[in-house]
Amino acid sequence: MSQTTKAVTEPGESKRRTGLLLFLRQVVEELRKVVWPSRRDLLSYTGVVLVFVVVMMLFVSLLDYGIGKLILLVFGS
Repeated sequence: MSQTTKAVTEPGESKRRTGLLLFLRQVVEELRKVVWPSRRDLLSYTGVVLVFVVVMMLFVSLLDYGIGKLILLVFGS
């Protein structure tokens, strides 16, 4: 069983650095394996993220406003 790369080195073995060209070739190989989303999927994901961020902003803002009012009520101004 021959492997070009090992995830874990055995005791006594030194780690070898790969060359820059080998690294870049491996990066390109991995990028070819990626399943890229379609434009429609990308717009859909973007919309979901933007809606989630707006909802979280509203939630945190209301929480901040409520806690501020509560502190003013307890301690007065």
